[in-house]
Amino acid sequence: MSKKEKLYNDLKHRILTLDLEPGANLDETRLGEEYALSRTPVRDILRQLAGEGYLIIEENRGAFVAPMSHKTLRDFFLTAPPVYASIAALAVDNWKPAQLAALKEAQEGFRKGIEASDVDQMAFYNNRFHLIMGEMADNQYLWPSLQRLLIDHARIGQTFYSPRNESLSERLSEACDHHDLFIAAIENRDRETARRLAFDHWELSRDSIEMFVRPDPLDMDITQLKAV
Repeated sequence: MSKKEKLYNDLKHRILTLDLEPGANLDETRLGEEYALSRTPVRDILRQLAGEGYLIIEENRGAFVAPMSHKTLRDFFLTAPPVYASIAALAVDNWKPAQLAALKEAQEGFRKGIEASDVDQMAFYNNRFHLIMGEMADNQYLWPSLQRLLIDHARIGQTFYSPRNESLSERLSEACDHHDLFIAAIENRDRETARRLAFDHWELSRDSIEMFVRPDPLDMDITQLKAV
């Protein structure tokens, strides 16, 4: 791995696991010193991460970790279910063998994270699992939306990966089972099952996420979304 690749991967991981908090300022000079890189490659990486939704860059102020405002969170709760369902259905239609192998590998990493009670590993491999499904879907309009949603899903879903009681532990185990069912549905070209699973998977994590963010009640009926 090159120094640029390491900086890119490290920053993504730190953002997803909240080691770098929303709104945190990134010091180009310090990053360059830490990774033995000049200012130009550091800026290249920051611009790349900004393009993917991890950062925002403000003129004359520098790079900041993407914030999570009240509007951001409301938009997330409204947008995630239909996007996830569309991604799952398209993944069934368009997957390639190498992608399926990568999906199974990500699931294994997620399962090991659960077994080790490793919050960072669970968050990382869950994010990886759903990104691979997005790659399978191969849709130029949904892909940017999925990337942005998964960034915030990983960040605000930290409580889901740190179960505080038996009920939450059971939900985490069920989420792992859902991943296995996703793999089976994709492998069997079962579009309807994959789409239904996407809504079930979202509902499983939603309550735990709401414990963290507590947005105002949303006027949204999940049963209506399922019929779309």
